[in-house]
Amino acid sequence: MPTIQRIAPCLWYDSQAEAAAAFYTSIFANSRIVRTLRYGEAGHEIHGQPAGSVLTVVFELDGQRFTALNGGPLFTFNEAVSLEVRCADQGEVDYFWDRLTDGGEESACGWLKDRFGLSWQVTPAVLDDLINDPEDERSERVMDALLKMKKLDIAALERAHRGD
Repeated sequence: MPTIQRIAPCLWYDSQAEAAAAFYTSIFANSRIVRTLRYGEAGHEIHGQPAGSVLTVVFELDGQRFTALNGGPLFTFNEAVSLEVRCADQGEVDYFWDRLTDGGEESACGWLKDRFGLSWQVTPAVLDDLINDPEDERSERVMDALLKMKKLDIAALERAHRGD
């Protein structure tokens, strides 16, 4: 029997759920559109969407299930919620950063907003070790370097950690 994913994010879009799901699944490996549900005659007027338009798109990013909902303009994304992409190396940081900022905007400390306004954090896995070093001076240097970056630079963070 397959394992059930107990918690799955639902992302509220005005009317771009289908475009967002297609965009995200084009970036992440092991990703797919699972199903698309369209508004029928009942219910479409609640969210101001036309009958026959996309209501939800269920999709998976690297095996993680999400639902994108076309709910109208009532709610929008903000930085209070973000999706974190943990990267093995600088090549992955660069890959995800470049693709997710395409049509979006860079922020600080590895954060960005994609073209749909959803916030992401693109972080190298090694950051945990660098910033949680038991030697406070090292972790302070890493934090100081990180605060000056938009896209995170692993080599620069490692130099800060060493005190170079």
